[in-house]
Amino acid sequence: MAIEITTLDDAAEWNDLVDRSSQATPFHRAESLDVMARHADATLHPYAGFKGQEPVGLFPLFEISKGPVSTAFSPPPDLKISYLGPALLNHTKQKQRRQEKTNSRFIGGCLERLAETIDPKYIHLRTSVQYTDTRPLIWGGFEPTTRYTYVVDLDRSEDDLLAAFSSDARSNITNADDADYEIGQGGEREIRRTIQELRTYHEDQNVGFHITPEFVVDLFEELPDECFRIYTCRVDGELVGGHITLEAGETIYGWQSWGSRETDIPVNDLLDWEIITTARERGRSQYDLVGANNERISKYKAKFGPQLRTYQTMERGTPAMTLVSEVYKRIRS
Repeated sequence: MAIEITTLDDAAEWNDLVDRSSQATPFHRAESLDVMARHADATLHPYAGFKGQEPVGLFPLFEISKGPVSTAFSPPPDLKISYLGPALLNHTKQKQRRQEKTNSRFIGGCLERLAETIDPKYIHLRTSVQYTDTRPLIWGGFEPTTRYTYVVDLDRSEDDLLAAFSSDARSNITNADDADYEIGQGGEREIRRTIQELRTYHEDQNVGFHITPEFVVDLFEELPDECFRIYTCRVDGELVGGHITLEAGETIYGWQSWGSRETDIPVNDLLDWEIITTARERGRSQYDLVGANNERISKYKAKFGPQLRTYQTMERGTPAMTLVSEVYKRIRS
């Protein structure tokens, strides 16, 4: 039976499929996609594949046009969205040959529909960690680049988690005096402060940081409360750190964070420990630290005894558009 590719505009139906896919992330939710489209000035194409009545996959793509040239992204550029791309459903109960056949037909159908709709000259994708078989995209002409992240296994006791940490992380967490700081959760004000602190830090490092407080606040307001949180650390009532997380399924994602360097409190370690312990209590089984591609930042994240996992950046385009993309990325970085 052929796979039918349709544009699924009903948010409730889309989110139901997101909840049923083991490969989907919080960024796949309809609320996230709508916010991305608005802030990227993009047109969303929410493709869903069905085999009869059975859903087989989701593939949100964003059209960005400059003059006569159309491009497609998943996720859109410059929003610091780590993962998107395709997410399969009902595939784990299939035998390997059937899984591969369904994946290939679904991806092929989505790309064919995209070509018929906008005929993009350049396509850029970033897959989720859970979407592991990217071969249909490679066979479809995409050039892959392997990227890395760290994932902490939360399905163990707190003692076992701490035992896997580096000695300095354990010491920072266990020796910190509870009277010296307060860990909690915040809202719009703390989100805006966190993004502004990150913007200032990146500017000082001459590194591009293009997301706005308005974009992150819109995500906070649109997503369900259990999906988006900002953990905060205060000393004497003053905010000295914030860590924004998103979660869905078995995973919590550490998305954007900052910690003041003007305090003796190990802000980042304490925030990460709070995220780990509370997510574990809510039944999450893994903590994705979101990114292990920067050498300096990876040294910090490796303190928490994580596993190294991979995902893929995929590009396809005409030679001229690929060259333009490379120049653009160098300028933006």
